[in-house]
Amino acid sequence: MSKANPNHRTIVVMPAHNAALTLEATVDGIPRDWVDELLLVDDSSTDDTLQVAERLNITTVWHPHNAGYGANQKTCYLHALQRGADVVVMLHPDGQYAPDLIPSMVAPIVAGDADLVLGSRFLPNRRSALRGGMPWYKWIANLGLTAIQNRIMGTSLAECHTGYRAYSRRLLLEVPWLRNSIGFSFDAEVLYQSAHLGFPMAEVPCRTRYFDDASSISLRPASVYALKGLWTVTVTVTRPPSTAPVTEKFGSWPS
Repeated sequence: MSKANPNHRTIVVMPAHNAALTLEATVDGIPRDWVDELLLVDDSSTDDTLQVAERLNITTVWHPHNAGYGANQKTCYLHALQRGADVVVMLHPDGQYAPDLIPSMVAPIVAGDADLVLGSRFLPNRRSALRGGMPWYKWIANLGLTAIQNRIMGTSLAECHTGYRAYSRRLLLEVPWLRNSIGFSFDAEVLYQSAHLGFPMAEVPCRTRYFDDASSISLRPASVYALKGLWTVTVTVTRPPSTAPVTEKFGSWPS
């Protein structure tokens, strides 16, 4: 058990594809006293991602074929649950999201205030994402889609499209995410399911970096993702949840 959370086993999962150049720097930034285990799922990388992970003594799982972003996460969560995780943090190994935010992501779950914590690039204010380097077209699209999705889900999230998330064991056991997409719409589907089932959510401000080696979805796939996301919410959220999910904002920038 981590020293920071003696009664909670925290596992950081990293869905990886060709992350050899950024993996070590990402791992170096993780506050290890808050984490019990690191788990990397390699989605059939063509670079040295697996070799770097093994050199860093990270628990690794390997996909023999490129299965997709959603499929990678399914493997991540299955293995984390089987390894006794009480809290699961998904951290992209490309260095785009700040690893030192992990304590802020874990704390609301440990305290019982949330079952899903989102690292929002739009906190403490909307222009925070632009200062982190988010392209204008993504910024505008994110704001528009988030507004629509909040209205449908009955939430007040600052951002619905962050890839930095922490989940409680209870949520991962009760939300039927194994039925979800194997592609990029997986994240949206989990969010809709969690809101529909009334799981409390929290958000914390998240710094991001956009650079050449960071993975990023291009305009055309982003457009497809947006359309699929809007279609998914009409299928997933068929009626309002019996108890509206709690949305809270926690903390400030990590020091």
